[in-house]
This record gives sequence, C-alpha cells and structure tokens, in this order.
Amino acid sequence: MKDVAVILAAAGRSSRFNDPYQKKVYATVHGKPVWQYSAQLFADHPRIAQIIMTIAQEDKAMVQEKFAGNLTLFGVEIVLGGQERCDSVRNALERIKPGISLVAIHDAARPCLTRQSLNQVIEEASKHGAAILASPIRATVKRVDPNSNKITETVSREGLWQAQTPQVFRTEDLKRGYANVSGKPTDDAQVIEKLGIGIKVVEGPESNLKITTKEDLRTVEAFLKSPTRSRDNPFF
Repeated sequence: MKDVAVILAAAGRSSRFNDPYQKKVYATVHGKPVWQYSAQLFADHPRIAQIIMTIAQEDKAMVQEKFAGNLTLFGVEIVLGGQERCDSVRNALERIKPGISLVAIHDAARPCLTRQSLNQVIEEASKHGAAILASPIRATVKRVDPNSNKITETVSREGLWQAQTPQVFRTEDLKRGYANVSGKPTDDAQVIEKLGIGIKVVEGPESNLKITTKEDLRTVEAFLKSPTRSRDNPFF
C-alpha cells in the first residue's frame, strides 16, 4: 500500500559547507549527488507514493539543467522553498496528493539513511501517528557562556537524544501544525509537539549523520563505500 509522501528538504543555504561553487546536497559522492542517495532509497520503497524535493529559488535553473533526468527517473517533484525551513515544508505540504496518510520529512544532506531504519520509523508512525529517528547522546555535555567561552555547567545527558530524520507524521496533523506554526522550529517534530501529540522515538544509527562541513562529507564518503553499507542497502 502506497500511503507515504516524502518531503526531501534541500533548500538550505549550506553556509557552513564553505564551498562557493556548490551546496552540500549537490556535491558528488562516488559519482552521485548527495540528494540522490535518499531519493533512490525512497523511490524503491513499496509504501512511498510521492517524493517532493524542496530547493532554493537560486538553484532552480542548475537543478533542472544538471539533474532533470535523475529527478524523472526517481519520480521526484520539485517545489521551491521559502526563507526558512518551515516555509519550505509548508510549500511542499500544499503539493501532497489526496489520500496519503503519512508524510516523511528527510534532510537531503543525510545520504546514509538505511532501509532498515526507514522501515522502522514508518512502521512506528503507522502505529502511533508520529515517529522520528534519533540517537542517544553519549558524550559529556557542557553548557558554555557564549561571551567568555567558559563552561557554566555540566548538563546531565540522561534522557537526551539527538534528533535525526526521517520524521514521519500523520498528514492531517502536520498540515494542522504548520497552519498555526510560530517562530522558527528547527525540526518538524517541534511543530507536532506543540499540538500535544506524543512522538515515538526510534533509535537510528549514528552513521545517519547530516552533512554540514567538508569533514562530514569525507565521513559520509567512507561509510557509503563500506561493504556493510552495500549489504544493508543493495540499491547502491
């Protein structure tokens, strides 16, 4: 049953990637652009009915010129993003086809998502109405004064998790949440939290990292080349 739409978020500025020539989601890893790894995984999933990728206005001509064939191959629709992430998601929600019960939102800069993790988070969202991938924080956490750069306290890491994507929610809940969103939520789970809806957390692997810097890109390159990755995701 195809009952899940995917919003692939690729409209960010990539300011910390420090590359004047390309944004991180369009960088090439082993011959493929970063965004394509996730798009291909979603396209091959039996429950995915629709894939929408949000892109920045300034990238539209480049994306159409360089990736038109791949976008068509994987059935990816393009939607122009807004000033903030929440604006981009709202634009994409307007394009969701009728009858789709769940929406999965995924960072296009997370190319190491595995089929197993995707299956788990969709399954939990089907049961509970909302689910996200996340990983428990294992390092010692310090609060630091932004002016002096000195430690002000050590924060207990008990119960602290680092959010990942995909984050999967009932379509009607997500639309309702974004219709009333305020401020600048840093992830979509915050929008659902404000509705008072409980969100199931599924532990995702730490390898499901989001590319922010060139160092992250090198880490991703190594992981995508590993034999373990190939066995887990035969699509690649």
